[in-house]
Amino acid sequence: MRKIIVLVALCLAVGNVFAQDADKLRDEGDAALNAKDYATALTKYGEYLKLNEYKDTVRIYNAGFAANQAKNYAEAAKYFDMSIKYNYNVDDAYVGEAMAYRNLNNTEEFLKTASEGLKAIPADNKNRTNLEKLIYAYCIKQGQAAQKKGDLAGAEKLYSEVLAVSNKTYQGNALYSLGAMFYGNGAKILQAATPIATTDPDKYNAEKAKANEDFKKAKDYLTKALEVNPNDANSKKILDATNTVLNQ
Repeated sequence: MRKIIVLVALCLAVGNVFAQDADKLRDEGDAALNAKDYATALTKYGEYLKLNEYKDTVRIYNAGFAANQAKNYAEAAKYFDMSIKYNYNVDDAYVGEAMAYRNLNNTEEFLKTASEGLKAIPADNKNRTNLEKLIYAYCIKQGQAAQKKGDLAGAEKLYSEVLAVSNKTYQGNALYSLGAMFYGNGAKILQAATPIATTDPDKYNAEKAKANEDFKKAKDYLTKALEVNPNDANSKKILDATNTVLNQ
Protein backbone atom coordinates (compact mmCIF):
# COMPACT_ATOMS: atom_id res chain seq x y z
CA MET A 1 0.00 0.00 0.00
CA ARG A 2 2.81 2.36 0.89
CA LYS A 3 4.52 1.64 -2.46
CA ILE A 4 1.33 2.58 -4.30
CA ILE A 5 1.04 5.84 -2.35
CA VAL A 6 4.68 6.69 -3.09
CA LEU A 7 4.18 5.92 -6.80
CA VAL A 8 1.08 8.12 -7.01
CA ALA A 9 2.90 10.95 -5.23
CA LEU A 10 5.83 10.60 -7.64
CA CYS A 11 3.51 10.72 -10.66
CA LEU A 12 1.81 13.83 -9.29
CA ALA A 13 5.18 15.47 -8.70
CA VAL A 14 6.32 14.70 -12.26
CA GLY A 15 3.03 16.02 -13.60
CA ASN A 16 3.45 19.25 -11.68
CA VAL A 17 6.99 19.67 -13.02
CA PHE A 18 5.76 19.22 -16.60
CA ALA A 19 2.93 21.70 -16.00
CA GLN A 20 5.36 24.23 -14.56
CA ASP A 21 7.74 23.73 -17.50
CA ALA A 22 4.88 24.17 -19.96
CA ASP A 23 3.64 27.34 -18.25
CA LYS A 24 7.17 28.75 -18.24
CA LEU A 25 7.64 28.06 -21.96
CA ARG A 26 4.25 29.57 -22.76
CA ASP A 27 5.04 32.73 -20.81
CA GLU A 28 8.48 32.98 -22.41
CA GLY A 29 6.86 32.63 -25.82
CA ASP A 30 4.37 35.39 -25.01
CA ALA A 31 7.15 37.66 -23.78
CA ALA A 32 9.25 37.05 -26.90
CA LEU A 33 6.25 37.72 -29.14
CA ASN A 34 5.51 41.01 -27.37
CA ALA A 35 9.18 41.95 -27.75
CA LYS A 36 8.98 41.07 -31.48
CA ASP A 37 11.66 38.43 -31.01
CA TYR A 38 9.81 36.16 -33.39
CA ALA A 39 12.41 33.41 -33.75
CA THR A 40 12.55 32.92 -29.97
CA ALA A 41 8.76 33.09 -29.73
CA LEU A 42 8.45 30.33 -32.33
CA THR A 43 10.95 28.12 -30.50
CA LYS A 44 9.29 28.60 -27.11
CA TYR A 45 5.79 28.06 -28.48
CA GLY A 46 6.93 24.96 -30.32
CA GLU A 47 8.35 23.42 -27.15
CA TYR A 48 5.31 24.48 -25.13
CA LEU A 49 2.80 23.07 -27.60
CA LYS A 50 4.52 19.69 -27.60
CA LEU A 51 4.10 19.51 -23.82
CA ASN A 52 0.58 20.91 -24.14
CA GLU A 53 -0.28 18.32 -26.81
CA TYR A 54 -1.34 21.13 -29.14
CA LYS A 55 -4.45 22.02 -27.14
CA ASP A 56 -3.80 25.76 -26.80
CA THR A 57 -5.40 27.26 -29.91
CA VAL A 58 -4.29 30.80 -29.07
CA ARG A 59 -0.61 29.80 -28.99
CA ILE A 60 -0.98 27.64 -32.10
CA TYR A 61 -2.10 30.73 -34.00
CA ASN A 62 0.59 32.84 -32.31
CA ALA A 63 3.21 30.29 -33.39
CA GLY A 64 2.03 30.63 -36.99
CA PHE A 65 2.23 34.42 -36.79
CA ALA A 66 5.69 34.31 -35.20
CA ALA A 67 6.89 31.84 -37.84
CA ASN A 68 5.73 34.07 -40.68
CA GLN A 69 7.45 37.07 -39.12
CA ALA A 70 10.61 35.01 -38.60
CA LYS A 71 10.46 33.93 -42.28
CA ASN A 72 10.10 30.29 -41.27
CA TYR A 73 7.31 29.78 -43.77
CA ALA A 74 7.04 26.00 -43.57
CA GLU A 75 6.37 26.22 -39.83
CA ALA A 76 3.96 29.10 -40.41
CA ALA A 77 1.92 27.02 -42.85
CA LYS A 78 1.86 24.12 -40.40
CA TYR A 79 0.59 26.15 -37.45
CA PHE A 80 -1.92 28.18 -39.45
CA ASP A 81 -3.30 24.95 -40.89
CA MET A 82 -3.72 23.62 -37.35
CA SER A 83 -5.45 26.86 -36.34
CA ILE A 84 -7.92 26.44 -39.20
CA LYS A 85 -8.61 22.83 -38.26
CA TYR A 86 -9.26 23.89 -34.66
CA ASN A 87 -11.59 26.60 -36.03
CA TYR A 88 -9.65 29.35 -34.28
CA ASN A 89 -9.16 32.77 -35.90
CA VAL A 90 -9.92 31.13 -39.22
CA ASP A 91 -9.98 34.21 -41.45
CA ASP A 92 -6.57 35.46 -40.27
CA ALA A 93 -5.18 31.93 -40.40
CA TYR A 94 -6.19 31.45 -44.05
CA VAL A 95 -4.48 34.70 -45.02
CA GLY A 96 -1.38 33.76 -42.99
CA GLU A 97 -1.19 30.28 -44.52
CA ALA A 98 -1.64 31.66 -48.04
CA MET A 99 1.16 34.16 -47.39
CA ALA A 100 3.40 31.35 -46.17
CA TYR A 101 2.83 29.25 -49.29
CA ARG A 102 3.31 32.32 -51.48
CA ASN A 103 6.69 32.92 -49.87
CA LEU A 104 7.57 29.24 -50.27
CA ASN A 105 6.60 29.57 -53.95
CA ASN A 106 4.38 26.52 -53.49
CA THR A 107 1.73 27.22 -56.11
CA GLU A 108 -0.30 24.05 -55.57
CA GLU A 109 -0.73 24.59 -51.82
CA PHE A 110 -1.22 28.33 -52.27
CA LEU A 111 -4.11 27.79 -54.69
CA LYS A 112 -5.65 25.09 -52.48
CA THR A 113 -5.46 27.30 -49.38
CA ALA A 114 -6.74 30.36 -51.23
CA SER A 115 -9.68 28.46 -52.70
CA GLU A 116 -10.70 27.11 -49.30
CA GLY A 117 -10.25 30.56 -47.77
CA LEU A 118 -12.57 32.18 -50.32
CA LYS A 119 -15.28 29.70 -49.33
CA ALA A 120 -14.74 30.16 -45.59
CA ILE A 121 -14.27 33.92 -45.23
CA PRO A 122 -17.44 36.07 -45.47
CA ALA A 123 -17.60 38.71 -48.21
CA ASP A 124 -17.77 41.59 -45.71
CA ASN A 125 -14.70 40.45 -43.75
CA LYS A 126 -11.55 42.57 -44.23
CA ASN A 127 -9.50 39.40 -44.61
CA ARG A 128 -11.55 38.47 -47.68
CA THR A 129 -10.12 41.62 -49.29
CA ASN A 130 -6.62 40.69 -48.11
CA LEU A 131 -6.92 37.16 -49.47
CA GLU A 132 -8.23 38.36 -52.84
CA LYS A 133 -5.31 40.78 -53.09
CA LEU A 134 -2.89 37.91 -52.41
CA ILE A 135 -4.54 35.72 -55.04
CA TYR A 136 -4.46 38.47 -57.65
CA ALA A 137 -0.84 39.48 -57.08
CA TYR A 138 0.47 35.91 -56.91
CA CYS A 139 -1.47 34.49 -59.86
CA ILE A 140 -0.76 37.42 -62.18
CA LYS A 141 2.96 37.30 -61.35
CA GLN A 142 3.20 33.53 -61.76
CA GLY A 143 1.03 33.65 -64.86
CA GLN A 144 3.34 36.20 -66.46
CA ALA A 145 6.34 34.01 -65.61
CA ALA A 146 4.68 30.97 -67.21
CA GLN A 147 3.72 33.02 -70.27
CA LYS A 148 7.28 34.29 -70.65
CA LYS A 149 8.50 30.66 -70.70
CA GLY A 150 5.97 29.80 -73.40
CA ASP A 151 3.76 27.76 -71.08
CA LEU A 152 0.44 29.17 -72.23
CA ALA A 153 -1.61 26.40 -70.61
CA GLY A 154 0.04 27.07 -67.25
CA ALA A 155 -0.41 30.81 -67.65
CA GLU A 156 -4.07 30.38 -68.59
CA LYS A 157 -4.70 28.31 -65.47
CA LEU A 158 -3.03 30.86 -63.21
CA TYR A 159 -4.72 33.90 -64.74
CA SER A 160 -8.06 32.08 -64.54
CA GLU A 161 -7.66 31.52 -60.80
CA VAL A 162 -8.18 35.28 -60.36
CA LEU A 163 -11.70 34.96 -61.78
CA ALA A 164 -12.82 33.31 -58.52
CA VAL A 165 -12.43 36.58 -56.59
CA SER A 166 -15.22 39.14 -56.28
CA ASN A 167 -13.10 42.21 -57.07
CA LYS A 168 -14.15 43.38 -60.55
CA THR A 169 -10.90 45.22 -61.22
CA TYR A 170 -8.91 42.04 -60.54
CA GLN A 171 -11.28 40.01 -62.74
CA GLY A 172 -11.02 42.51 -65.58
CA ASN A 173 -7.23 42.62 -65.46
CA ALA A 174 -7.01 38.82 -65.49
CA LEU A 175 -9.39 38.58 -68.45
CA TYR A 176 -7.36 41.22 -70.29
CA SER A 177 -4.16 39.26 -69.59
CA LEU A 178 -5.77 36.11 -70.99
CA GLY A 179 -7.08 37.86 -74.09
CA ALA A 180 -3.83 39.69 -74.80
CA MET A 181 -1.84 36.47 -74.36
CA PHE A 182 -3.87 34.48 -76.87
CA TYR A 183 -4.06 37.36 -79.32
CA GLY A 184 -0.28 37.72 -79.15
CA ASN A 185 0.29 34.02 -79.68
CA GLY A 186 -2.13 33.89 -82.61
CA ALA A 187 -0.41 36.86 -84.21
CA LYS A 188 2.98 35.18 -83.71
CA ILE A 189 1.80 31.99 -85.43
CA LEU A 190 0.27 33.93 -88.31
CA GLN A 191 3.35 36.11 -88.79
CA ALA A 192 5.61 33.05 -88.92
CA ALA A 193 3.36 31.43 -91.53
CA THR A 194 3.00 34.49 -93.80
CA PRO A 195 6.15 33.81 -95.92
CA ILE A 196 4.70 30.46 -97.07
CA ALA A 197 1.24 31.78 -97.93
CA THR A 198 1.85 31.41 -101.66
CA THR A 199 4.61 28.79 -101.77
CA ASP A 200 2.90 26.25 -99.49
CA PRO A 201 -0.78 27.23 -99.15
CA ASP A 202 -1.83 23.98 -97.46
CA LYS A 203 0.67 24.41 -94.63
CA TYR A 204 -0.18 28.10 -94.41
CA ASN A 205 -3.89 27.35 -94.05
CA ALA A 206 -3.15 24.80 -91.33
CA GLU A 207 -1.10 27.37 -89.42
CA LYS A 208 -3.76 30.02 -89.97
CA ALA A 209 -6.37 27.65 -88.49
CA LYS A 210 -4.16 27.22 -85.41
CA ALA A 211 -3.80 30.98 -85.11
CA ASN A 212 -7.55 31.43 -85.42
CA GLU A 213 -8.12 29.11 -82.48
CA ASP A 214 -6.04 31.46 -80.36
CA PHE A 215 -7.82 34.49 -81.80
CA LYS A 216 -11.18 32.95 -80.89
CA LYS A 217 -9.98 32.39 -77.33
CA ALA A 218 -8.74 35.96 -77.22
CA LYS A 219 -12.11 37.23 -78.44
CA ASP A 220 -13.95 35.28 -75.75
CA TYR A 221 -11.75 36.55 -72.91
CA LEU A 222 -11.70 40.16 -74.13
CA THR A 223 -15.48 40.19 -74.57
CA LYS A 224 -15.81 39.07 -70.96
CA ALA A 225 -13.28 41.72 -69.88
CA LEU A 226 -15.48 44.40 -71.44
CA GLU A 227 -18.55 42.96 -69.74
CA VAL A 228 -16.77 43.40 -66.42
CA ASN A 229 -15.43 46.85 -67.33
CA PRO A 230 -17.03 48.46 -70.43
CA ASN A 231 -14.55 51.35 -70.21
CA ASP A 232 -11.47 49.15 -70.61
CA ALA A 233 -9.82 50.81 -73.62
CA ASN A 234 -6.98 48.26 -73.83
CA SER A 235 -9.34 45.30 -74.04
CA LYS A 236 -11.47 47.09 -76.65
CA LYS A 237 -8.42 47.91 -78.78
CA ILE A 238 -7.20 44.30 -78.85
CA LEU A 239 -10.73 42.95 -79.34
CA ASP A 240 -11.15 45.19 -82.40
CA ALA A 241 -7.84 43.91 -83.78
CA THR A 242 -8.90 40.32 -83.08
CA ASN A 243 -12.20 40.75 -84.89
CA THR A 244 -10.39 42.27 -87.87
CA VAL A 245 -8.11 39.25 -88.18
CA LEU A 246 -10.94 36.75 -87.75
CA ASN A 247 -13.01 38.47 -90.44
CA GLN A 248 -10.22 38.32 -93.02
